[in-house]
Amino acid sequence: MQAVILAAGEGKRVRPLTRSRPKALIPVANRPIIEYVIDALLKNGIRDIIVVVGYRKEQVTRFLNQLDVPVEVVIQPKQLGTAHALQCAEPKIKGDFLVLPGDNYIDPHSIARIVGISNAMLIREHPNPSNFGVVMLQDGYVANIVEKPEHAQSLMVSTGIYSLKKEIFSYIRGNDLTDAIAAMIQDGIRVQGVPADDWQDAIFAWDLLKMNRRLLHNLPPAREGIASRQTIINGPVRIGKGTTIGPNTVITGPVVIGNDCSIGPNCCILPNTSIGSRVTIEPFTMIGDALIMDDTSIGSHSRIMDTIIGERCSLADHTSASTASGLMEIEGTAILSEFGAILGDTVVSGPFSTYRNSILGNNVTVEGQDRITSRIIPDGSSVI
Repeated sequence: MQAVILAAGEGKRVRPLTRSRPKALIPVANRPIIEYVIDALLKNGIRDIIVVVGYRKEQVTRFLNQLDVPVEVVIQPKQLGTAHALQCAEPKIKGDFLVLPGDNYIDPHSIARIVGISNAMLIREHPNPSNFGVVMLQDGYVANIVEKPEHAQSLMVSTGIYSLKKEIFSYIRGNDLTDAIAAMIQDGIRVQGVPADDWQDAIFAWDLLKMNRRLLHNLPPAREGIASRQTIINGPVRIGKGTTIGPNTVITGPVVIGNDCSIGPNCCILPNTSIGSRVTIEPFTMIGDALIMDDTSIGSHSRIMDTIIGERCSLADHTSASTASGLMEIEGTAILSEFGAILGDTVVSGPFSTYRNSILGNNVTVEGQDRITSRIIPDGSSVI
């Protein structure tokens, strides 16, 4: 069986993290999201994989070329929607096939549930259904599906994962694959709704923290770096090659730490934390429920909680990021959010800066001793 992974989109609601990378390549638990999708397919014996790329296609292609399994790449010249992306792959599709988004996590067992079923979709209840295709079921089959309704009539949503026949292409009229599925159902073709065991999507940037927490619990522990004898490590912790952990540092898993990092001494790494490669964390710093990307440095006496930090950021000493709730305006809509901070790439933050429920764009400079609460700081800004 073939599988088509749709990885052409940008993920605008996840900005600023998607300014320099597509959403499918955001590292969660130190692996790009799309890698989890490919692994789930391979564990089901599916090796005929097509990936549709578009936004920052060179980055995705470069990553795919590093994999052990050969993957066929198809280019979507303009990002016109999921249906158009699938149409770009049509000449490569031979028969029945799976469709999967490249920026969602799905577990292998859920995929096994729909393999071999002609015309099926994986479904799951979600507390915010209006962000998805809302599904109405009747006797286990999809009676109707409505894309992102203002008032959802059900908590059941489509995961965007389908098992389809080639006849789907005759129902594509617009740019959204959900509309094509709805048209097929209206034409009398039965589409089975199959519950997914485990599925994670990140609609907004802070949703990546929940995905990170979930995926860290699947991570097998391993210690390839060097930890001081005075280091205390509890629970599942993965430490990469070339990483050094200083004395009196306490790490409580699940935690993953990449290669060539320098942590401590006297640091505290709390559960649900992912630390990329070549990250420096200076003494007397506490980090928890965080996702920190490559080549970032965090100064001493800092406290970073419920926070995402992009690549090549530099945070001076006594930086604080702590959880707060507030309203964020995302693409013209006020969204209730709760997190510490989201920092884009190459953010420079001066000493004694405090962040609560705030998003800082790429290449932002904060001079220091600033308190930023429930704000979005645009790319390239300077906070004086």
